[in-house]
Amino acid sequence: MSFPDPAGRVVVSRGDDPPDLAGLPSVRFVAPGSVTGGRFGLFEYRMAPGSPGPGPHVHATFSESFYVLEGALTIFDGERWAPYAPGDYVHVGETGVHAFRNDADVETAFLILFAPGIARENFFTELRAIRDEGRELDEEEWREFYARHDQVNL
Repeated sequence: MSFPDPAGRVVVSRGDDPPDLAGLPSVRFVAPGSVTGGRFGLFEYRMAPGSPGPGPHVHATFSESFYVLEGALTIFDGERWAPYAPGDYVHVGETGVHAFRNDADVETAFLILFAPGIARENFFTELRAIRDEGRELDEEEWREFYARHDQVNL
């Protein structure tokens, strides 16, 4: 990923850039809020076949949108789960209950757009570190983690 001088006139993120968080799931910080002046954050997310993903949750301060690139993404809209195919777009406004998972037998790839562009990369980076380090958080530590990242799990 390459970024401009602080004036921020040009941002380039190449499709063949390696993910910022490798493995599956993998996340590539295509355009984090730190580069877009906080206007939005755009991440590419890849999930292995049959991956459960996060359970139902809400965010109070930002919206989240999903655009399916490959495979199939199943999204919960607060009432029901539905599958989405390449080219499908789903927007979840602030405080909208949602969740996602990969029910397909193939890898799925999708874009996640956060607006405004909060530092959501910190959520994914910290979550990966917890997993990779084999740390076990108790209920209070998980509650604090999610609160730091504006996520309320339902």
